[in-house]
Amino acid sequence: MGAVTDWSQAQESRKQGHRGMAHSEKAGYWGKALGDLRAVSHHSWMAARHMAVYGTTSRQLGAISVAERAWACKNPEAKMYGRPLTIEDHQNSPILADPYHLLDLSLVSDGGIAFILTTADRAKDRPKPPVYVLGQGFGEVSADLWWEKKNFTHMAVPRARDQAFGQAALALKDVNCCQFYDCFTAEVLFQLEDYGFCQKGEGGPFVESGAMGPGGSIPVNTSGGLLSCYHLGDLTGMAESIRQLRGEAGERQITDCDVVLTTGHGGELVSPGMCSIHTSTLLGRHQ
Repeated sequence: MGAVTDWSQAQESRKQGHRGMAHSEKAGYWGKALGDLRAVSHHSWMAARHMAVYGTTSRQLGAISVAERAWACKNPEAKMYGRPLTIEDHQNSPILADPYHLLDLSLVSDGGIAFILTTADRAKDRPKPPVYVLGQGFGEVSADLWWEKKNFTHMAVPRARDQAFGQAALALKDVNCCQFYDCFTAEVLFQLEDYGFCQKGEGGPFVESGAMGPGGSIPVNTSGGLLSCYHLGDLTGMAESIRQLRGEAGERQITDCDVVLTTGHGGELVSPGMCSIHTSTLLGRHQ
């Protein structure tokens, strides 16, 4: 079970003259003088690095926002339901931390999600069909050398991916949809590349082609994700994964959905730095 009151906290923070969630100043090297006051300021560096190395564009990042909004418009529970988005809307939204526009950032939400993890035997005669945990893995980016800057364009996917897929005895081609942790648009781009849906550096053209949106080759964040549905951390993707596997996703339901990849990350052991921990979970309709 998980619950957040981030939206309510943000309203209280606004009353005090701040913007965003509960306001706290950092001390020392990464304090106010360098502007590292919110997650967007130390995640934006990674998007900028990917642009510099691979030629990724802001419009391509915007294509991720547009795709996830298209999914959200198929989800009546999504905060952005009924509010379609164009690439021009993305490009015209204010830049908050270059190169991130407002519409590259995830939502702030109040809410809660709960699920029960039990044995297959106990689950088989419950009112709803069970969803099975097929494999799970964990990675930490600090296992690599930080000064090589690889962590600026890669996430800690390989170890987590190999553990999860190895346990499940599955391959990438077996995955019917993905629920990626998407606090910012570039995180989606990195994961598409690092899992192998496209080559490293090719994520921009891949998402621009419409591959992750409705009708695309690999549906991603079919609820609308953190960007357009609601932000309950890793549980946002978990809830949508379960609904897809149970066939409860309504208009956004993926046909014959048997296997879903859902991810999470966090940590930020060294600041500035994108979330350093990555988790990979494969859920299935069958054992």
